[in-house]
Parts: sequence; C-alpha cells; structure tokens
Amino acid sequence: MKFLSNLRARLRKNHLKNNAGQGATEYILLLVVIVGLVVAFGPKIKSAVEGKAGKVGQQIEDFTVQ
Repeated sequence: MKFLSNLRARLRKNHLKNNAGQGATEYILLLVVIVGLVVAFGPKIKSAVEGKAGKVGQQIEDFTVQ
C-alpha cells in the first residue's frame, strides 16, 4: 500500500512539473496532421473552391451586364 502512495505522490509531482505548455514535439505532430489532411483533401477542396468562385464570378458578370 505504501508503494501505491509513493507512486501516486511521484506522479502528481511530475504532472505539476510537466504542465508548462506544449513542446516542439506536439507542434510537429499537429503540423504533420494538418499537412496530411491538406494532401488527402486538397484536390477536392480546390475543385470546390474553383467551382464556387466561377459561379460567383458569373453572377457578378450577369449583374453588371444588366
């Protein structure tokens, strides 16, 4: 039982020490996830944006012609 108490106390102490903020590793992992999403969904997003931009451009052109 004393072992568990000591372990719990050490974990609390280490948790308080390591609660300083995000490290470089976490930022790198976040960047990897974002790049992966862009690579995976980039073409779909690009075609959707181009389609919407074309429609908006056409509507503006139709509005100015009238």
